[in-house]
Amino acid sequence: MSETASMSMGVASRYARAIFDLVLESDEVAELENNVESLFEALGNSQELRDLIASPLYTRNDQRAAIIAIGTKMKLLANLTNTLALMASKRRLFVMDSFLRQLKNLISEHKGEVTADVVSAKSLTQGQSDKLAKAIKERVGKEIKINASVDESIIGGIVIKVGSKMIDTSIRSKLNSLQTIMKEVG
Repeated sequence: MSETASMSMGVASRYARAIFDLVLESDEVAELENNVESLFEALGNSQELRDLIASPLYTRNDQRAAIIAIGTKMKLLANLTNTLALMASKRRLFVMDSFLRQLKNLISEHKGEVTADVVSAKSLTQGQSDKLAKAIKERVGKEIKINASVDESIIGGIVIKVGSKMIDTSIRSKLNSLQTIMKEVG
């Protein structure tokens, strides 16, 4: 990991831990979880929001005012809105994605859940997702939260990552293995 990425993770981690501890004291973890999901969705859907947090053209005060307005409009927890406003005034909004991921991890850890990142060629149905969560739970022994994404380039199959373990049954992976073997033979 580069030094800049490591610093960004450290900054995001400190802010996430601080807000999580505040929310834990006030017993608003479930509401924080909903807020984090809403912010992830907003980041994914709004180019304007991504520009706001990444562009140096906006002043600290512009970013802070915009973040407060967004927090009010989205009905975010006051502690979360205030933390984001502080991040804006310190020019730290560029770590928002990492910050939200750290919060998700802290919330999952608090709930005793493990997140499984699942990549498939097509969207999983709810039934498939539930069966997969049940199968992983039997292996891991903890509640599983599926973080599903679609990547058509894997052609078929599925890639599952839980913590540092990865199971790759994708057709792309099998074709790459076959290609390596063929290179060794010929």
